[in-house]
Amino acid sequence: MKIPEPRGPISTALFSALAAAAGTDHAAAGVEELRRLVTEQLPATTDIIGDDDVQLALFCLYELHYSGLEGVDDEWEWEPDLIQVRRLLERPFEQALRAAAQSAAGQLDLPPAAEMTSDAVADVLFGLAATDTGPSVSRYVAKKATLEQLKEFLVHKSVYQLKEADPHTWAIPRLTGRPKAALVEIQADEYGGGRPERMHSALFARTMRGLGMDDHYGAYVEAVPAVSLSAVNMMSLFGLNRRLRGAITGHLAIYEMTSSQPNRLYGNGFRRHGFDAEVTHYFDEHVEADAVHEQIAGRDLAGGLVEAEPELLGDVLFGATAVMAIDGRLSTHLLACWESGETSLRAAVPAAA
Repeated sequence: MKIPEPRGPISTALFSALAAAAGTDHAAAGVEELRRLVTEQLPATTDIIGDDDVQLALFCLYELHYSGLEGVDDEWEWEPDLIQVRRLLERPFEQALRAAAQSAAGQLDLPPAAEMTSDAVADVLFGLAATDTGPSVSRYVAKKATLEQLKEFLVHKSVYQLKEADPHTWAIPRLTGRPKAALVEIQADEYGGGRPERMHSALFARTMRGLGMDDHYGAYVEAVPAVSLSAVNMMSLFGLNRRLRGAITGHLAIYEMTSSQPNRLYGNGFRRHGFDAEVTHYFDEHVEADAVHEQIAGRDLAGGLVEAEPELLGDVLFGATAVMAIDGRLSTHLLACWESGETSLRAAVPAAA
């Protein structure tokens, strides 16, 4: 992915540091300046989830663990001082996610975790999914979205969907037994069952090409607001920290449980504008796949994990409610912009590559 334009002093300092070879004196000085800025400015950040500068910096720091950044030395991935800076950003981000998740969860009346079966855990998660009464982007897309709004929708989704499943895959080596097998089963489908053209990321890229859009990963990072980056950063936070393995499983479970019907509506919205199965295949695939995945993710993955490690129930619920909270905030942003006739992006994006 190309390094995007910075959005403030923190991302500016980060990109300046990454321009040097890791381990050099120049790099060390750059990271020290970055640490100073983060330490000074974070306490004054009142909304870290919506802070463009912080979320872009976190996104690019996480990207070092995925496909990397163009022109950036791969040695930066595990540079200790840079990891320390990432942790400085992660801590308040996680605190903000926990606060948002607590608000989304309300009061849950649960038996002791040690007494909960995998079916009971799944029932709690399905119950949470059913309480999601936030604004529906999928219904808007199905009935009202203009062609330009469909393209904006794809821009927002592209930040994750073009690397779909990767953040959750980090959890595989952190799990054992039944939950591990369940996650591998889900991920095998996400990655196309061994057929690269059927990988969900490849299907989404095909949808983008069908609308004349750039399907290269990261092509639209500069256009999306902080809340879109926050949704992806949340997955990376959960997936890259072993202590949050419960959160990443809860995240995936609620993702699958709230996906099937919205994807049906998304597909209908694109069909309403005359697009054929070449464009809608991504959404149609998820209608069927996620109806199966939700059962595996709820019972065998999340439920199996809580049966094996009851102390992780709180984190499973944290992951589930955090995704509901952040997705709700993103949906509110999209619909508020679209219903007022404004763009939901930071800048207008050309339709073609």
